Amino acid sequence: MNLDLSEIPNQTGRLAVVTGANAGLGKETAIGLARTGMKVVMACRSPQRAEAARQDILRVAPGGDIEVMAIDLSSLASVREFADRFRETHSSLDLLINNAGVMIPPHAVSEDGFEIQMAANYFGHFVLTARLIDLMPDTAESRVVSLASIAHKNAQIDFEGLRSGSGPTGARAYGQSKLACLMFALELDRRLRRAGRKTLSVAAHPGVSGTELPRHMNPVLYALLRVTLMPFFTHPPAQGAQPTLVAALGADVEGGQYFGPKGIMEMRGPPGLARMRSQARSENDAKRLWALTEELTGERFAVAIDGREPQIQD
Repeated sequence: MNLDLSEIPNQTGRLAVVTGANAGLGKETAIGLARTGMKVVMACRSPQRAEAARQDILRVAPGGDIEVMAIDLSSLASVREFADRFRETHSSLDLLINNAGVMIPPHAVSEDGFEIQMAANYFGHFVLTARLIDLMPDTAESRVVSLASIAHKNAQIDFEGLRSGSGPTGARAYGQSKLACLMFALELDRRLRRAGRKTLSVAAHPGVSGTELPRHMNPVLYALLRVTLMPFFTHPPAQGAQPTLVAALGADVEGGQYFGPKGIMEMRGPPGLARMRSQARSENDAKRLWALTEELTGERFAVAIDGREPQIQD
């Protein structure tokens, strides 16, 4: 069943950061949150596109409190700069929606030496969360929502490839990045629980939605799919954002849950609890990925999560 935003208590006074909020699922998520009265910070790579999207959002959520801030999730320096600017002007954060992502672009390596999909989809969000989570109130309504994908089911983490920079590319790298996001969400929740924190870490996936994400596909193939198969196996971005909104605002959400469409092969349909592959649940693999991510990014979570002082690099 879809989340009825009219039944959500007024969220005025609360603040959400939504990465990649200028289009597709992120934009629809921002619309949903703005309609509840929540202030929304649109964290986007292009301030110009984000401002145009902000005006669109205000037309459907009049009176919304929406701010645009620039961030490039594929650059750890940009992520850290964003976090510093955010902390200068905001004293708390209620929702962090780790939504932004890239899917099967031409092969590229980020300035930090990571395959570009792993950089933007996973490493950037890991560092952003590490830099902001201490601003989040210690309540079950305070949540980190990480976006995964049904593509994670055909992926596995190539630990040695991540370390050496010689891991998978293309669709395999996309699936790996989304598996990493899901493993991160579950491991973060375990660490929050061990630290005695009530803040929740949950995950969601949109199924298959008609967004800009597949824009790097072969244009002829993409056009053919749009006409033939996609109408039967996709749903619009507003529906694709429903699992994220349930994870962010649902009253009965528990830490470590994973939400997605309940229709055929989880491609479309109303939101509910989603299935995940076995490696996503592996605590040993999650701890290994967490430690490797700290090593590769030079970022550690605050003492409130790990019981140790953060080691933050400028």
